[in-house]
Amino acid sequence: MSKQTDLIIAELKALGDNTTASHSQRFFKTGKGEYGEGDIFLGIRVPVIRKCVKEFKEVSIDDVFELLESRFHEARLLAVLMLVRKYSHSKDDTDKNLIYRSYLTHTKYINNWDIVDSSANHIVGAYLFDRDRKILYNLAQSKSLWERRIAITATFHFIREEDYADTLAISEILLHDGEDLIHKAVGWMLREVGKRDRKTEDEFLTRHYRTMPRTMLRYAIEKHPEAERQAYLTGLK
Repeated sequence: MSKQTDLIIAELKALGDNTTASHSQRFFKTGKGEYGEGDIFLGIRVPVIRKCVKEFKEVSIDDVFELLESRFHEARLLAVLMLVRKYSHSKDDTDKNLIYRSYLTHTKYINNWDIVDSSANHIVGAYLFDRDRKILYNLAQSKSLWERRIAITATFHFIREEDYADTLAISEILLHDGEDLIHKAVGWMLREVGKRDRKTEDEFLTRHYRTMPRTMLRYAIEKHPEAERQAYLTGLK
């Protein structure tokens, strides 16, 4: 590990709090058989981590990816937030390509929902917006829960540009996924489509609402008027 990475880890350890760490261990389901099994928390709140992003903004991309391999959850979260900052501030396509490709080779470390959700749309979605998006369909069929979540949440970037086709197509791939965290992510993305184009979302829901997982449906219709929500939930839409 580089000297710079060692210094960052040391500072994060100094910022940690045991009570917060214990709460995070439970909140992020780190017990045996749970989705975050074995993850280790230092106990640092997200606003503090975001302040560290600016503090370490001059750290090299190589050192950031080294940080991403840390066993500490907050170090990995800090790493992806640093990558998001570097990607969004860079005017160099070579650097953006490096960040995107290295991100996808490090997905085993992007291994909790907050780490995915803080980065996938800002890096993977942003990079692929005007490029071939086939990789998202490969990720959507991955055995890795986190790669599947990357696939659907990356499309948030497209949604913001009123481009919904890939969100809907990947939602169909994930419609009967076995993981609750995927149900939530798909429902969230469908809701975001609906905020901008209710007709498009409702057309999708009309085809699938009777068979999609209940959690996915609830997330998708969260912003609908109550009467419409009840019609979906009771199967009378």
